[in-house]
Amino acid sequence: MRATPHKAFAATVSAVAALAAAALLPAAPAAAASARDTAPQTAAPAHAAPTQRAAACTPTQVVANGGFEGGTSPWSQSQTGLITNRTGQSAHSGAWFAWLNGVGSTHTDTLSQSVTVPAGCSTATLTFWLHVDTAERTTSVKYDTLTAKIGSTTLATYSNLDKNTGYVQKSFDVSAFAGQTVTVAFTGSEDSSLQTSFVVDDIALDTSGGTVPPTDSTRTPAAPSYTVNLSSDTSGFVWTGHETASFTNASATPLSEVYLRLWDNYHGTCQAMPIAVTNVTGGTAGALSVACTALKVTLPAPLNQGQSATIGFDLSITVPSGADRFGHDGAFSNIGNALPVLAVRDGAGWHLDPYTNNGESFYSLASDFDVTLDHPSGLLVPATGTSADTPGTSGRTVTRATAAKVRDFAWGAGPFSKISGTSGAGTPINIYSVSGISASDAQSMLSTAKSAVDAHAARFGAYPYGELDAVIDNNYWFGGMEYPGFVLDLVSTTALTHEIGHQWFYGIVGDDEYTSPWLDEAFTDYATDLAQGKTGTNCWNSVSWASSAEKITNSMAYWDANSSRYSTVVYGYGKCALHDLRRQLGDSVMAKLLKDYAASHWYGVSTTAEFKAAAQAVSPTDLTSFWTQHRIDG
Repeated sequence: MRATPHKAFAATVSAVAALAAAALLPAAPAAAASARDTAPQTAAPAHAAPTQRAAACTPTQVVANGGFEGGTSPWSQSQTGLITNRTGQSAHSGAWFAWLNGVGSTHTDTLSQSVTVPAGCSTATLTFWLHVDTAERTTSVKYDTLTAKIGSTTLATYSNLDKNTGYVQKSFDVSAFAGQTVTVAFTGSEDSSLQTSFVVDDIALDTSGGTVPPTDSTRTPAAPSYTVNLSSDTSGFVWTGHETASFTNASATPLSEVYLRLWDNYHGTCQAMPIAVTNVTGGTAGALSVACTALKVTLPAPLNQGQSATIGFDLSITVPSGADRFGHDGAFSNIGNALPVLAVRDGAGWHLDPYTNNGESFYSLASDFDVTLDHPSGLLVPATGTSADTPGTSGRTVTRATAAKVRDFAWGAGPFSKISGTSGAGTPINIYSVSGISASDAQSMLSTAKSAVDAHAARFGAYPYGELDAVIDNNYWFGGMEYPGFVLDLVSTTALTHEIGHQWFYGIVGDDEYTSPWLDEAFTDYATDLAQGKTGTNCWNSVSWASSAEKITNSMAYWDANSSRYSTVVYGYGKCALHDLRRQLGDSVMAKLLKDYAASHWYGVSTTAEFKAAAQAVSPTDLTSFWTQHRIDG
């Protein structure tokens, strides 16, 4: 969910002749790509089945000593010294790593470990971090290679052509090996001259999924309410305090436990977690799972339908360096997805999907937040919801932000420049700029925000979140990111219009962003086109599907394995399919469909099946062939 192409707007689609919706699927839009797959972060699994299913499963990580900090055991090395801390290369985390090859002559190195992938777990994801350093000068010939295998299956082969300046995370769905004992192996081979070093670190095989689904499909825990009190250090980079979460079991199936999602632990390691939860009350904390982004809390007694409970915990947040949705760009912090929130259980079981840096994994129910942030007075703190400042102690200010029926809470902190205004329909808007954003650019973004929020509201329903804050920073590599009432963006009219569109599609009309990313990204890009007067007349451009498995409706598990296609298909093909649907139904029917659909899912959760049913209900013709042609399944 960022500006066009995923979380980011890099470019608008190119225009060529459009084909009618009734024809064979038209050419695909050339959407710009901006994949979130380059930052060196912890080995969170990126390819996983979207939910826990089938038999009972205890989420676990089965690779032993994957960071090599515990010596060589139980790894097998083809020669002593592959696992090392010697100079010449460096670890992804800690001090030790595995260094294969780098000899500069004909040579083969092998590193392997036997692992047992638990039965009953529907998700098994192998991840590792890889750095390739080479003296080869070719840009076309693979002289030296590294092959990653599990059992007899080759997962990938890398070469001197994959050289990079740092580590890159690799991720593979190995769910097919559940219940088997197999060998995870890396084999590096060099030719007769010019070295290539393959450096591997932080290997993990995370399993989850498989809990027996409840007897009904009701989403629970319902009506979450969060109360948070945090105090920052002088920079706004470290926040400590306490959080409580109250909730009700809406399901007929008793609720024996809940899961807290500590999403931003993706941005560190399990040994150095940016999000630390301690002193849990109201339940018993279990082990962290899913690369330390999920914390199970067992309740003292199962909650029956309609019963409520509250858990509490101390919370510490450490913001890493980096112009990211969770990170600080110099003195300016963005603190998105840092507050632990409750995972959702529905008819498929607990949704404990991995963090994705290419898109979003976030799936949460509409919640109430009451957040108090104590910080130095020199820092402005834009936040989700409506904020009010009161004097604190010793040069500090207390910002209290309250928000009702929102799915996430985010804030910023820094010496921002701020300008404010009100849209024509009465929405207060604040633009917070980092250093280097000109006054004219800030004013342009204010004007864009005013027009965008009113345009979207006219089409989909009145904006319900009070004020709207936008943080503007041209260093965002991802383009933009949305949270309820709070967005991050480049100086870009299209990108900001897109992020504000997310206030409706994901914010008001929610969805499972890991399972169905098209429901927020494609719909928001379509809304952006309409707000800018674009009708998709020349939307498609030389459609090219990568395989028969590629669908607009694929989950992030697929897109993380095929990240270069994510923006093109989900943003581009997705919005063009909606333009085609509009041409199929007619402008006025499509407009009414979306407005009515938003109203019927206001603060709820949308699914592909529900949208298809709503479209069919207003269509005089059978839409089966339309969905098939446009690869919209579900």
